[in-house]
Amino acid sequence: MVTRRDALKLSLGAGLSLAMPGALLAQAAQSPMLTRAIPSSGQRIPVVGLGSSATFSKTAGENASALHEVLRTLVEQGGAVFDTAPSYGASEEVAGKAVQDLGIADRVFWATKVNVAGRGADAKADPAQARAQIETSFSRLGRDTIDLIQVHNLGDVPTQLGILKELKADKRVRYTGVTSTSKPAYPQLVEIMRNEPLDFIGVDYAIDNRDVEETILPLAAERGIGVLVYAPFGRTRLWQRVGDRKVPDWASEFDAVTWGQFFLKFVLSHPAVTSVTPATSRASNLVDNLTAGRGRLPDAEQRRRMIAFVEELPAAT
Repeated sequence: MVTRRDALKLSLGAGLSLAMPGALLAQAAQSPMLTRAIPSSGQRIPVVGLGSSATFSKTAGENASALHEVLRTLVEQGGAVFDTAPSYGASEEVAGKAVQDLGIADRVFWATKVNVAGRGADAKADPAQARAQIETSFSRLGRDTIDLIQVHNLGDVPTQLGILKELKADKRVRYTGVTSTSKPAYPQLVEIMRNEPLDFIGVDYAIDNRDVEETILPLAAERGIGVLVYAPFGRTRLWQRVGDRKVPDWASEFDAVTWGQFFLKFVLSHPAVTSVTPATSRASNLVDNLTAGRGRLPDAEQRRRMIAFVEELPAAT
């Protein structure tokens, strides 16, 4: 398997290497981070943030101090959105302590979740347990207000979204929403989007996983719902597919010089996307990710060329 670290090291034709983080920082400094407005309020947030599943979650459980540098880098390099969940192992707890220790808790757009056992129609939430979980999230962050809390994986939406609506009315939560990264659950997600006053949805979207383009993203634009994107690298699948190939020269037309930027800029070029939150536990990877939110984004013809290129790659094993 080709790891993210290996794949970026192999992008030498672009003149970048993780062995030279200064080069990444120089590229990042060339232009400001793009921002997009949250449709329900107009507040602008950076288009690239940080997720805390996968390697971040693993590192949180093994070496919590290593994540201080990642979170410091997030805000120093123009990012703000941090996506987490109580179900991501030690991620939420460790990140909350880190941002307080670093004095940056107020500079982070904190997006967490409330979740119960099971998902979708099969999930049943105990309101008391849901409220207790949410209060734990508040204590971990150390703030009176959390920017965004979403119902994780559509778990008992009537119960849990109802609680979030109360918290929003009390001004303890600024934005509310729901998430789903399961295609079989998309019809339920669409129904909720049509019938609930959501500020955000969180969905999976990648250059080789474009199902949300059919209905969900157009509906989000129509309904004025912000979109957080998860799994923009296809849960590492895309790294396997590119292998040791170099980023095509024509990617420079939209300022992509690494595969990470190539994949993220495709996602960001969809106008319905508000922010993408790839997870990483390495500051150098995060700098590369954040750089995807700078400079030009692909236009419609370039998006088609990107898709055709990826579709010619071998399937992940």
